[in-house]
Amino acid sequence: MSTLAEHPPEMTMAADDFQALEERVLRTVELLKGERELRFSVEQHASRLSTRVEEQAAQLAQLEEQLAGLQKERDAVRQRIERLLKQIDELGD
Repeated sequence: MSTLAEHPPEMTMAADDFQALEERVLRTVELLKGERELRFSVEQHASRLSTRVEEQAAQLAQLEEQLAGLQKERDAVRQRIERLLKQIDELGD
């Protein structure tokens, strides 16, 4: 007996449809696994970048504070030099 005689054409079509559906489901599962792995990787990368941004923001604040201190110090030195130059000028008069 042939396979067709044992199974009517509708059964063969149903089996083919089921196999096609099964393949599509398996491909979908694989795609979902890949997407989850990718999302996890991207989230880890974003977390590392966020940490770096926070560290650099703290460093920037520290550098800005240091710069402000150096500018004040420069202004104080400038004023002292101006006073000394003024005193030297007065000696020459």
